[in-house]
This record gives sequence, structure tokens and C-alpha cells, in this order.
Amino acid sequence: MVVCCWSAKGGAGTTVVASALALLLARRSPDGAVLVDLAGDVPTALGIADDAAAGVSDWLAIGEHVPADGLARLERPAGGSVAIVPRGRGSLADARAHALAALLATDHRPVVVDAGVIDGPGVGATLASSASTSLLVTRPCFLSLRRALSAPVRPSGVVLVMEDGRALAAADVEGALGVPVCAQVLVTPQVARAVDAGILPSRLPRSLERELRDVA
Repeated sequence: MVVCCWSAKGGAGTTVVASALALLLARRSPDGAVLVDLAGDVPTALGIADDAAAGVSDWLAIGEHVPADGLARLERPAGGSVAIVPRGRGSLADARAHALAALLATDHRPVVVDAGVIDGPGVGATLASSASTSLLVTRPCFLSLRRALSAPVRPSGVVLVMEDGRALAAADVEGALGVPVCAQVLVTPQVARAVDAGILPSRLPRSLERELRDVA
């Protein structure tokens, strides 16, 4: 199972949602879960050092000569039975994006991809298109929905990040995008503190667990 979380506009909360989903799925799997970081923010969200020598960008760059276990060698423990595959420092060459998608689909563990912002073709779009579940993470604002409609990927569901003062509701988002809202995540001080303190793996806020339980 591969779940790809992505957004059409920065600042939607994609990394937090992807990290929380990976932690929840890891609890249900005897072998944990894998979190693939294409955006580069996962280590910070999980409170671990961002000092990986290599990552997805390097795996993609090596091409067909990469060892069979090359991707597995990049994994780093992140707490909560989650292993992350870091982004790496270079650009994400998309020539081997389909090979990456196929490899992730064969993993016996649940895989969550933080694809970041998808606004055109590339590795993120390929993984989102081929994933078992493609989740658009968005706030209920007209600009975000407009960009989502023009994105090269059609999501299978939406995780709606809710905050006070927005005029749009879940029904409006569903009507605009034509896909269901699978979860509504409230922006709360508890979630912000857990992310800022880097303690999501050890103290996942109950609100996030409750709101994302059915998605995971």
C-alpha cells in the first residue's frame, strides 16, 4: 500500500499529515512503515537531524545501476517504528520516477510519500498518480482549490486542514474538486507545539490521531 500526500500550494500542512499517517500506519503493521520524503521537511517535523548523506535524489540519479537494495540502504529510523527515506541534496530527476513507484509498491510495509507541492510533471506527480491512495492536503481557500484543479494529478481524496475564519466548508471543497473529503484536520496549538518541539513520534496529538484514523 502506498499513500501519497501532496498539495497544490505551499504551507498546506502536507508534511505534518504525511508524518502523522506514517506513524499511525506503523502502529498497525508488525514491521512498521516507510515515509518517503520528497519535500525535504520530514526530519524537521519528526525532530531528527537532517544530516543524511544520501537520499531519493541520489537513488534517482544513479539510474539503472543502483543496487537492488539501494533504496533500503537509505532508510533511517525516525521513531514510532517509522523509517524515513530522506530527500537528498540534489534535484529529483524524473527519468526513473516510474521505477521508484514500482519499487515502493512492492514493499511489504505501508508506504507514505510526502510529495510536497505538485504543480507540474515530475517525480511527485508520478508517485501520486500511481499510489494506492492519492491525498490532496489543502486548506479551504479559493486559491488552493484553483491550483488543485489545474494540477497534473487527480486525487482520490482530500485531507482538509481547517482553521477559523474560512468561508468554505467541506461540502464546498467536494463540490469544487469532485472527490470526497476523507478527513478534516484542525489547526490547534497542541499540533503546532508537537511539531515545533519535534515530538510527533513520541507524542502524536490525540486530535491528529482521531482525525486521520479512518484515512490510515
